Amino acid sequence: MFATKVMGHRGAAKIAPENTLASLKAAADAGLKWVEIDVSLAGGDDLVIFHDDTLDRCTSGSGLVIETSVTQLKKLDAGSWFDTQFANETVPTLVEALLYIQELGLSLNLEIKYSGEQIERIVPAVMAQIHTYWQDKSSLMISSFNEAALVMVRELDGDVRLGQLYDDIPANWSQTLKNISAFSLNCNHNHLTEEQATAIKKAGYYLFCYTANDPKLVESHWHWGMDTIITDDPSVFIDLGFAT
Repeated sequence: MFATKVMGHRGAAKIAPENTLASLKAAADAGLKWVEIDVSLAGGDDLVIFHDDTLDRCTSGSGLVIETSVTQLKKLDAGSWFDTQFANETVPTLVEALLYIQELGLSLNLEIKYSGEQIERIVPAVMAQIHTYWQDKSSLMISSFNEAALVMVRELDGDVRLGQLYDDIPANWSQTLKNISAFSLNCNHNHLTEEQATAIKKAGYYLFCYTANDPKLVESHWHWGMDTIITDDPSVFIDLGFAT
């Protein structure tokens, strides 16, 4: 059973700087029960919570995340770009995020970011840290756009919930979800059709849609069977009475 209707995107990305501890706190303060964040490889194969390949958009630094050590990342300001009140917010490590999310009483949808050969480097490391630091598997799911990454996760853990991410849902979605014993299909709300939604629900999968910040954009999606909206701005859905 998956009860939540509203999940915070990168924490609560319209309220606080995305993928930071401040954003996780903002999501909890807004009343959310679930958050989605991104895990990426930093220099030295350390794991950090970050979406982009480069540092430029969301920190005071520049260059590739994968070429920047955690020590260097921790010296960067990951908050001022959003608002000066978040000055000196740092890029969290995966371990820091896992511990803080549980401290806040939140559940987690962890998206594994990847690029080609990085799958072999990132997936086993992510799962090792989850198995060490995450307590309740019923409050966890792993998602990715990369089927191979999720196949590897499934090989390492036969029970964890998996969500296959799509921008445009391909014709072979059903076979992919069977391959990974998926829990959900997570897709771009802009591209989902009623026919696709009906087929996904009929096949027995949960349907999550990202990233809508205006409830009017997904009014029809609820009628089609959408289970959960992933949003930067949870308050606009919570204010309308959607359960978190």
